[in-house]
Amino acid sequence: MLTHNILLFLRNIKKYKSTFLINIIGLSTGLACVILISLWVMDELGFDKFHKNDQELYQVWNRFERPDGVTVSHWTPDLLAETMAEKLAEVKMAAAVISAEMMGEVALFTGEKNLKAPGSFAGSDYFKMFSYELLYGNKNDVLKDANAIVISESLAQKLYGSAENAIGKPLEWNALNTQAKHQVSGVFKDTPSNSSQQFDFVLPFEAFKKVSANIGRPIGWDLNAPLTYIVLREGTNVEQFASKVKGFSKQQSDKVEADLLVKKYSSNYLYGKFENGETAGGRIEYIYLFSTIALFILLIACINFMNLSTANASRRLKEIGIKKALGSGRGTLIKQHFGESILTSFLALFIALILVYLFVPEFNSITGKNLSLSFDPKQIGFILAVVLLTGVIAGSYPALHLSRFNPVAVLKGKLKGSLSELWVRKGLVVFQFTLSIVLIVAVLVVHKQIDFIQSENQGMDKDNVVYFNKEGGLEGNVEAFIREMEAIPGIVKASSSIQNIIGTEINKTNGLNWPGKTSGQDISFYEMGINYGFTETLNVGIKEGRTFSRDFASDQTAIILNETAIKRMGLKDPVGKIIDLWGEKRKIVGVMKDFHFQSFRETVKPMFFRIVPEQQSFVFMARIEAGREKEVLQKLENTYSKFNPGYVFDYKFLDEDFQALYNAENRVSSLSGYFAAMAILISCLGLFGLAAFTAERRRKEIGIRKALGQSSKQITVLFSGEFAKLISVSILFGLPLGYILINNWLSGFAYRINLHYGYFLLAGVTALAVALCTVSVQAVRAAYKNPVESLREE
Repeated sequence: MLTHNILLFLRNIKKYKSTFLINIIGLSTGLACVILISLWVMDELGFDKFHKNDQELYQVWNRFERPDGVTVSHWTPDLLAETMAEKLAEVKMAAAVISAEMMGEVALFTGEKNLKAPGSFAGSDYFKMFSYELLYGNKNDVLKDANAIVISESLAQKLYGSAENAIGKPLEWNALNTQAKHQVSGVFKDTPSNSSQQFDFVLPFEAFKKVSANIGRPIGWDLNAPLTYIVLREGTNVEQFASKVKGFSKQQSDKVEADLLVKKYSSNYLYGKFENGETAGGRIEYIYLFSTIALFILLIACINFMNLSTANASRRLKEIGIKKALGSGRGTLIKQHFGESILTSFLALFIALILVYLFVPEFNSITGKNLSLSFDPKQIGFILAVVLLTGVIAGSYPALHLSRFNPVAVLKGKLKGSLSELWVRKGLVVFQFTLSIVLIVAVLVVHKQIDFIQSENQGMDKDNVVYFNKEGGLEGNVEAFIREMEAIPGIVKASSSIQNIIGTEINKTNGLNWPGKTSGQDISFYEMGINYGFTETLNVGIKEGRTFSRDFASDQTAIILNETAIKRMGLKDPVGKIIDLWGEKRKIVGVMKDFHFQSFRETVKPMFFRIVPEQQSFVFMARIEAGREKEVLQKLENTYSKFNPGYVFDYKFLDEDFQALYNAENRVSSLSGYFAAMAILISCLGLFGLAAFTAERRRKEIGIRKALGQSSKQITVLFSGEFAKLISVSILFGLPLGYILINNWLSGFAYRINLHYGYFLLAGVTALAVALCTVSVQAVRAAYKNPVESLREE
């Protein structure tokens, strides 16, 4: 019986090639999209899950309660990790970790070789807590010696030729005022791509303490710099522990303002967004978004199969009638049609895998990942489950519908299409195009929001601004180097600052007091230490007063605030007023116009600026005349080499950092566009097949109409109009649903476009035009057919 059914399946493929081709293209395209999305989703869900201590590994956060709301920061006190390990019985291990970039860019030297690499300072328990595989060295003691350094396998190969050769070798590093020689105590395998921590070397936390002391920053409880990670003992009640340690930092020092919050480490990647001190989503939102898109596309592909299979039922009525007359039960027929559907799904899977193999490199370039079809048990199980589910969903209605026909009516040729069958087909078309319209709306609005972000005035001119970190011979020569930069033809203005203005977490403080401040005005201010020429380099406007100038010696103790800060403080005529910063009197000399130093998801925050000493300027920046970038950068590199022989000139452009703030949104925009196109393509394939079938079933009607005098144009309009009604109904359902979903997405932006009716009108017109173009091909073919052929009896 199985052989017989397979033979019938193959014969039907041969007999109805066009229907099978449409089904196989729709299903294979849909499955390919689902597999690509599933690869991305599985990679995202697997981030940071590979650590053996995953279930007990937690991060400790600072939680600040202010009158204007609760804020959460991952920066914690310097001494928190070691104190928690010492005083809390529930803590098995603890480590403070701070990115080396927080202390300025670290340069590594060995002999004549020197390079820059990302790295961290970490507590001695670090490699016991995190499962970064050590190729050489013991995880229990690689970071115990203050003069040790652990490097990655790739860094070892660059510096010493191999990982084995690196062990015991000296390695010098330089950051800020610190230059120290260390000895390689271990080599770890390069960090996996699904790790949120990416680094090439790890220095002991004791080395950080030395750097901190060298720049006049004593280690203590009143400063927050490292991240704190802990491993709890098995069986610890996390909720009770979190409640117990809430005020732990305050118990250690009266200088501490924050409570503690404990959160599972591996959840940070997907749930990294906080609102008023509570977890409020994050990257998990994109998991939901693309999983929904995958489901939409798969449903659209399944609807095609259901529609065409049901519509083509009349072609197989005699086969069904004969089988029933010979004793086949309904259950047998249901199994046959489900089997055909599942077999079609597996054929589609074969083509889908080829498509995935061809397009995964392009998909990787869009998502910024390195995904591949690895066919591990988990991945194989998922793909098989999706294929079986697709087969069952796609074949469900045809199997149940075809198997219920009365064999006598079938063999007498008296069976007519039922009204319910017609409405089911129409309903499926409406549902299919409703989903497509929702995707079109999403693509249009996401694209417009991204355009808005990129074109809206940020309040500063980020274009053609190059920046780089201070290192080596630039230490102590900040002013001289800035003068040399400004002497280069093509450089408009140059300056320096304590850190980059975009893409980094700028320091915050509550240590600002002013005349008329009330108890309810405990405001967190972002603070930026800058050099003269900063506002001119970034073209930031001054609303009142003036910017800092070397003509005023008093500017060393002056302060500039932005518009938002002045509004929040409630100051009238602020220029000239004296305020208190960390116990020091400062005069307000200007009010800077608001500019966006964070993404458009955030409102502009209160901020102030102060002149910092030369040794605290860590980032240089220069504005270059448009069109002269290449020649200026070459001269700038020569000047850099003169001050800093032996160091590599490593620079970035400020607008690149601004774009990086919206990497997720740009990827959503690109991927949504591709997947919406796929959804529309699959929908139109189904519509094309359904139109062809309808034209075939109505060929006699069309022939009679032509014989009675209707023109081909009138018949084309009549035929297309019926499908236009279905698409119009889809538009009525799809546009409100699209509005609700996209408005919810836009609510995550503090600055957003207005949802103009034109976006929805364009989406509706696009869907209708594409659908009518698809249908009109079959309508024209049917309308221009010779009526004699249509009316001829078989």
